[in-house]
Amino acid sequence: MSAHQSSGNTLPPGLADAIRGTAEDIALLLRGARDTSVPVPGLAWTLGETAAHLAQANQLMAEIAAGGGREHGDGTPGSIAAANARALAEFGERAAEPLAAMIVARATAYLDAAGAADPGGARPLTTPMGTMDLPTLGAYLLTHMLGHGYDIARAVGRPHMLDRRRVELTLPFLLAAMPRVVDAGAAAGRDARYTVRLRGGARFGVEFTDGVACVGERPAGRPDCTIHIEPVTFLLMALGRADPRAAIARGRVLAWGRKPWLAPRFPTLFKAP
Repeated sequence: MSAHQSSGNTLPPGLADAIRGTAEDIALLLRGARDTSVPVPGLAWTLGETAAHLAQANQLMAEIAAGGGREHGDGTPGSIAAANARALAEFGERAAEPLAAMIVARATAYLDAAGAADPGGARPLTTPMGTMDLPTLGAYLLTHMLGHGYDIARAVGRPHMLDRRRVELTLPFLLAAMPRVVDAGAAAGRDARYTVRLRGGARFGVEFTDGVACVGERPAGRPDCTIHIEPVTFLLMALGRADPRAAIARGRVLAWGRKPWLAPRFPTLFKAP
């Protein structure tokens, strides 16, 4: 049995296939790009810089999974942005074909490390977004690739690779990361209970107590506000790629409960790195 096949003993069902498939989808978009100097909508990077960042990030994730890794910021938006800028400045490759190959190879390296891990010997891994286990790191890798895969798709004018199945596989990372990315200024003094339901699938709870967020896989008891949201829209909003007001206007977000007016505020309580 190959390392890829055995990774199912460590990773949740579907996660290895989603990681591999997303890397290959991104590579396909890149290989069809004629000019990697074009800007990426919503980012300060070009297409080549975005692809280079993905190749570097996939390598970092693979190194962490294998028990290595290196410091890359402290989880705050400013420190991660600075670390990204330093890493890009030290890495000159911007051509589509080499970067496409690196993105796939380094995602595969993560899967190899996951496949080689002892399922009974789980160890905490230090990542740019805090300490997590190997499956949560895999969800982190998938989340990061989907976010920048969406960016690359927009830059080349092709359909993106986000879907409900892949979004749900990102949830272990997103739930772990949410308390770390609370915008302290926006959340200051806030007390509120939210249940978030992804249309057709998962649900989870977020409770703010004096501005501090507690996130759990179970829906909040007696929520003030229940938010029902289309899954791809949820991930794009979580990653700062979608305007909450536009999503609400298009019917992709619904809210009810004792305080449904809290729904539009919810995304403003977080700041993605």
